[in-house]
Amino acid sequence: MTRPLDNVTVVSLEHAIAAPFCTRQLADLGARVIKVERPGEGDFARAYDQRAHGLSSHFTWVNRSKESLTLDLKQPAALAVLEDLLGGADVLVQNLAPGAAARMGLGYEELRSRFPRLIVCDISGYGNDGPYRDKKAYDLLIQSEAGYLSVTGTPQEPCKSGNSIADIAAGMYAYSSILAALLQRQHTGEGCHIDVSMLECLAEWMGFPLYYAYDGAPPPPRSGASHATIYPYGPFEAGDGKSVMLGLQNEREWRAFCEHVLRRPALADDPLYASNARRNENRAALRALILEEFGKLTAAGVIERLERAKIANAQVNTMADLWAHPQLEARGRLGQVGSPVGPITALLPPGRNSSFQYRMDPIPAVGEHTEAILRQLGRGEQDIAMLREQQAI
Repeated sequence: MTRPLDNVTVVSLEHAIAAPFCTRQLADLGARVIKVERPGEGDFARAYDQRAHGLSSHFTWVNRSKESLTLDLKQPAALAVLEDLLGGADVLVQNLAPGAAARMGLGYEELRSRFPRLIVCDISGYGNDGPYRDKKAYDLLIQSEAGYLSVTGTPQEPCKSGNSIADIAAGMYAYSSILAALLQRQHTGEGCHIDVSMLECLAEWMGFPLYYAYDGAPPPPRSGASHATIYPYGPFEAGDGKSVMLGLQNEREWRAFCEHVLRRPALADDPLYASNARRNENRAALRALILEEFGKLTAAGVIERLERAKIANAQVNTMADLWAHPQLEARGRLGQVGSPVGPITALLPPGRNSSFQYRMDPIPAVGEHTEAILRQLGRGEQDIAMLREQQAI
């Protein structure tokens, strides 16, 4: 069974999340991804924690199906190896510190003359130009710059996302941009340069609050886990202490909610709650009415009523609940990958495809594939020994 990117080779100078998340998506589709790491310690994300059977949770998530090649790119001999590698590569991805790749002669303009078919993707906090070009950028800092924190949290305090949302956004736009570039190269025969900015990626995802605050209008308020402008839409506690998430979208659903869930049909015509705007204005009073009724029920009982009324709802799951989610189990979305510490459970990529199976190969140890890759490049044992002696690998 062939995969869409089986004949594509990706070299990645990557660390942390954004670039590794991008290249893991490419590996899922069959690309050969050669991850260049520092000799010894490797990608610093390997040391973030030891939550996955001794491996870092971040690293385990984004680095399966890759080959690890250790190179000290400050050494000319190591740069020569990288040069040989790029001669057979289709894509170079890098998210090094601002300007670091260019200083090593790995900027697009320098590479273009030697490797005209190479697609070069730079991932950075703010992009390759502009006044913020050289500013350090981490996920939480970009969440702040992009205004994400201004609309997330409670009225009293902003709150960051519980996952690396800015890194994920950048990784996904880099991934889709590379796929587009590979298609474009089929028409032109030439590579290209992709400049991905974390700020721009998360700004795109901020489209709703941006336009809600268009032309100087007030932005949506921070409203915790509730919807900022639709009500009732959010978590509500049941009598057993568990919360249920529910969401109403229109007046038909509001009427069904009053009749079948709250069992107070007359409430549907109460002037205080007769439209979403009125419900939103009077959400404190409405919340008290909802909690009064839900307090008589368990969370399961609330969900049963909501289902009968065809009101959208969800359980407020923990990570343990998600690992054991019956829908993921029923659809066979949990697999296994190898790792330096043995098999580890892994979610299959989203999007089941009838024509191929996603690649689910092991997570590499630091430098696990260094010697094999060097031999493929024509380096003999003496040459490999010299590179080790020079600490270039």
